[in-house]
Amino acid sequence: MRWINRQPGRAASLALTLMPFVLLAIIYVVASDARLAENANDKLLPSLSTFGETMSRMMFEPDKRNGELLFWGDTLSSLVRLFLGLIVAGVLGLAVGVINGMLPYARSSFGTFVRVLSMIPPMAILPILFIVFGLGELSKVVLIVIGVAPFLMRDMQQRVQEIPSELITKAQTLSANSWQILLRVVLPQVLPRLLAGLRLSLGPAWLFLIAAEAIASTDGLGYRIFLVRRYLSMDVILPYVAWITFLAYVMDVGLRQLSRLCFPWFHTNPEADA
Repeated sequence: MRWINRQPGRAASLALTLMPFVLLAIIYVVASDARLAENANDKLLPSLSTFGETMSRMMFEPDKRNGELLFWGDTLSSLVRLFLGLIVAGVLGLAVGVINGMLPYARSSFGTFVRVLSMIPPMAILPILFIVFGLGELSKVVLIVIGVAPFLMRDMQQRVQEIPSELITKAQTLSANSWQILLRVVLPQVLPRLLAGLRLSLGPAWLFLIAAEAIASTDGLGYRIFLVRRYLSMDVILPYVAWITFLAYVMDVGLRQLSRLCFPWFHTNPEADA
């Protein structure tokens, strides 16, 4: 049997999934031990025990200045900003994308504008956002929206235009009006693809959030990482980076499970579960 046709079993699949992470951990421990053997005060690659002590303090010991648990406070602040940004971006992406995809007049009017808007580097206008919206929460959420919404708008428009014309023709033959076509034909086709688009947008959304928090914030995961970098506190930076990665992965899995629950027919195609 050719290798291209071989499929790993459940146990083999789990082992293969864990293998890269185990190898990475082993490489880190070996490199950390080597550096600490040469210099016990080395900060670049702290030991696992140092990670445990630092994170235990940040997770379970109140901060002396404000009495808060820094780790959980940073996590909550970042997640609130991220969720708000993704929700607004998702609503805008769905609304504008569906309208542009369904209505030729709207597509002629706003299609090019959306394409141009999607080419603007969101980080380049971050100073403008701080000037217009201030240094509070709004500017951070708006940055996520500007960074994610245009991509979703274009994706939703493309998905609407890919709907087989036979479905639209049959609906019109059955006397369906525009609203009925929207509710009965278009939305069921594009909603699972909206969730897929949000999954693909998680990486950029986290990037915009971390950048905004690093520049102007008093809490959040990005703020904490850039705050301690001046002290070379890798025992804080590396766990925070790992935690951000874990949160992004959990969100990705959550969106995929939500899509499976709400639109099981969409996942009969193996590509939809990628």
